[in-house]
Amino acid sequence: MQRCLSRLVIIGIAVSWLLGVCNPTARAGTPSPDEPNAPQDNLAIVVNTTNPVENLSLSELRQVFLGERSHWPNGRRITLVMMEPGQFERKALIREVCQMNEKDFSRHFLHGVFTGEVFVSPKTLASPVGVRKFVFNVPGAIGYVRASDVDSSVKVIRVDGRLPSDKEYGLRIPAPAQ
Repeated sequence: MQRCLSRLVIIGIAVSWLLGVCNPTARAGTPSPDEPNAPQDNLAIVVNTTNPVENLSLSELRQVFLGERSHWPNGRRITLVMMEPGQFERKALIREVCQMNEKDFSRHFLHGVFTGEVFVSPKTLASPVGVRKFVFNVPGAIGYVRASDVDSSVKVIRVDGRLPSDKEYGLRIPAPAQ
């Protein structure tokens, strides 16, 4: 009975996640009116201001965003927050950090939830403001926004020792195709 209930919970999580991924109202690559006009912007990885983590390697970041790591070093549970499919920030994160495309990313989580290989499924939100608010309110949260969307409510962590303002920073959001 317990095993059956566990499977139902996993199925429920997978269906909820898929509904977020397959949401037909998601902006399919359409920039928002308030999106910066810069040809390229860096992606900032943000955590709650109480999170003691200051730096993650790209490999560690990949484990976190693929749901393969469930807790921070202080023991707090990791809560992933991502933007909706089709948004440039999400495409950049999936490509640069996860080294996948959207289809492979979705398949990874669906398979991982059913096999128990994935510990954390992402919460999907529509806007950078929503991501910042979520990270601000959830101590174990990690998300991403454009560097230009960062404010004092969240903490930007270094990736491989670099911040988005550093010239050698590797997480870039490509300019939309004209």
